[in-house]
Amino acid sequence: MNIGIIGLGLMGGSFSKALKKYSICDKVYGYARTPKTIEKILELDLVDRLLPLDELKKECDIIVLAIPVDSIIGLMDDLKDIDDKTTIIDMGSTKEIIVKNIPQEIRKNFVAAHPMTGTEKFGPEAAIDYLYEGKAVVLCDLEENDELHKQRAIDIFQQIGMRIIYMNSKDHDIHACYMSHLPHAISYSLANTVMNHEDPRSIIALAAGGFKDMSRIAKSSPDMWTDIFRQNRNNLLKSIDLFEENMKDVRQMIEKEDYKSLKEWMKKANTLHEIL
Repeated sequence: MNIGIIGLGLMGGSFSKALKKYSICDKVYGYARTPKTIEKILELDLVDRLLPLDELKKECDIIVLAIPVDSIIGLMDDLKDIDDKTTIIDMGSTKEIIVKNIPQEIRKNFVAAHPMTGTEKFGPEAAIDYLYEGKAVVLCDLEENDELHKQRAIDIFQQIGMRIIYMNSKDHDIHACYMSHLPHAISYSLANTVMNHEDPRSIIALAAGGFKDMSRIAKSSPDMWTDIFRQNRNNLLKSIDLFEENMKDVRQMIEKEDYKSLKEWMKKANTLHEIL
């Protein structure tokens, strides 16, 4: 079995490493467009060979889409002519709009997946070992897939050490918003708040663990996260409304010097980590 990966950054490059580590396929092929990216992929030896898209489609039993969510949709027309036995797996962070844009000709082939893992880094040099082991992957709307393609996706993710969660795409986007998309929006907001108020010397001198932890994901790719925010716009707006309500509550408690209520509010927040 040959597997082709379109998009060899953090997610795709790390996936290739996992496929090779566990000897899941005969060959791992890749596709990239820009000369700089191609050069870096070859330098890091992330795949056995880079192929043009048409050749990749012919040579591979499974094609993995590890590219930004808007790019996944943009690639759909180029994949409509794949063989019935070719499986497509996407790794996008949103699911509902992607699923709605899958051409009917390949809907049974297309497995909508979201590995719940990552770092703030991007590009081929961000690829690392052990990104996937022990993490969860959400597989959405599997009832629309042929058994062959569904089982291939399940087998591969299990073989690289992932825990599988089944969910419909609409519910996925709601939950992913609160667990991932809203935290990114907050982190970007925190970084810009500090940048607009503090001078660089103060940031360097006083930034400690708490600030670094909160602002770390603000280093994530703006191109990728603009696409995610656009595709999950409605859920994100609702989550921001709820977050703003909580910020209003804490502001009022501090203004009124109601520190007893503030302490109880913090204790309630502590229980999240007991669940986690």
